[in-house]
Amino acid sequence: MEKVVTIKDKGYPGLLRKIGKDAPKKLYYKGEWDEEIFENCLAVVGSRRLTSYGRKITEQLVEEIATAGITIVSGFMYGGDEAAHKTAVEAGGRTIAVMPCGIDIIHPEYQEELYNEILKKKGLIVSEFEGKFPPALWTYPKRNRIVAGLSKAVLIVEAGLNSGSLITAEFAKKFGRKIFAVPGPLTSEVSKGTSQLIKEGAGVATEAGDILKYYNISRTKPSLTKPGLARLGGLEREIIEKLQRESLEADALARILGLPVAKVGTTLSLMQLKGFINQEGGKYHVD
Repeated sequence: MEKVVTIKDKGYPGLLRKIGKDAPKKLYYKGEWDEEIFENCLAVVGSRRLTSYGRKITEQLVEEIATAGITIVSGFMYGGDEAAHKTAVEAGGRTIAVMPCGIDIIHPEYQEELYNEILKKKGLIVSEFEGKFPPALWTYPKRNRIVAGLSKAVLIVEAGLNSGSLITAEFAKKFGRKIFAVPGPLTSEVSKGTSQLIKEGAGVATEAGDILKYYNISRTKPSLTKPGLARLGGLEREIIEKLQRESLEADALARILGLPVAKVGTTLSLMQLKGFINQEGGKYHVD
C-alpha cells in the first residue's frame, strides 16, 4: 500500500500548503515522514549539463548548508539535482527528492543507489503521482513547483536561458520565495540564466554563509569531524591539522612539513579553491 499525505492532513508541509491552488492535493512518499524535515528547506537546482565548476560549487555550498541542518530539496535528475542530493547525503544531512513520475519509478533508473541512500539517511522521496505513472514533458514543471513550494529559498547554481532551473526560479518568485544565484563564467552557456537572475535582483551566493545568514543560522568553524574535511587524506589533512593550530605562510608550512615549497603551494591553492582554507596577509588559515 502506498503511503500518502493529503492537503487536509496535519502533517502536510505548511509552506507547500501556502502556495494555494498550486499546492498538490496529495503527496505520495517513501521514507519516514517527519514534519521536522520540512522546517528549513532549501531548493538547490542546476543544469543537467553540469560543468566541473558547477559541480565543485554545488558540493562546496551544499556540504556546509546540509551540515548546518538545512534540508536540501531537488528534483533527482542527473547533473545539478544529483550533485545536490549526493552531497547532502554524504555530508550526513537530509534531502528530499521530488520526482516527475510515479512514486514507484526510479527516474533516471541508473541513480538507484542514490535513491536508496536518500532513504537510508532518513530522507524522503516525494511525488504527486502515484504508482508507475511515467514521466512526461508536462510533469517536470509540475515537479518544479513542488520543489520551490517546499522551500524557503531557492539556490540556482547553473542554468541556461531556457532551462528547467529558471522555471523553478519563476515558481519561487510567484510564491514569494528568496532566490539565490551563483555567478559563473560569462562565456558559459549554463551561466547565462544565473547572470539573468542576478540582474533581476537575485541574491548572489558565493559562499554557504550567504544562505545560512538568510536562515539565521551561524556558521561554525570547520573541524576534521566535519564530513568534507573528514574525507581529506595525506598532505591536505596534514595541512589542515597544522593550520588549525596557527596561521602560517606557505614557506613556513613547507619547512614544518619538510616538503618543497612548490608542492605545498600547489596543494594550498587547490584547498583554497575547495573552500577549506583562506589566505590573509600572506598567511593561510582555516576559515
